Amino acid sequence: MIDKQDVVALAERFIEESGKEYFLVEVSVHPGNAISIEFDHMDGVSIDECVALSKYVEKGLDREVEDFELEVGSPVLTDPLRHPLQYRKFFGETVEVLLKNGQKKKGTLVSFDGQTVTVEVTEMLKKEGDKRKKAYKEEMKFSLDEIKWTKYIVPFK
Repeated sequence: MIDKQDVVALAERFIEESGKEYFLVEVSVHPGNAISIEFDHMDGVSIDECVALSKYVEKGLDREVEDFELEVGSPVLTDPLRHPLQYRKFFGETVEVLLKNGQKKKGTLVSFDGQTVTVEVTEMLKKEGDKRKKAYKEEMKFSLDEIKWTKYIVPFK
């Protein structure tokens, strides 16, 4: 079976040689040598860039020694965020955070320091002195240990 670390090394070398600020989101090698590589860029990744990485990795592996299947792409917008740079990519955007305790919070991604995600949430509350519920904004901080997943919410306009 093809070693995942060999594939990671090839993908990282491609990123380094490209001079662009790509980042690896996930690399997996499944039984039967089905290789899957997800990479991204702050401005997204084009099909041509996926093809370039695919060709680079394919040249680095020898089909004569061990055959393989290779799939290269960028993360799906509706998938949970899995890399720290994905959090930075979505600053100012609407995200949904599912906490391990089952609570969901939806709001604007304000910051991420590597360990803590800050989301500005608008909640309808009736505070003392209010006649009825009003919208209040509150910044909520969640450590990565509390979070099951964070997803970008695709805006429909």
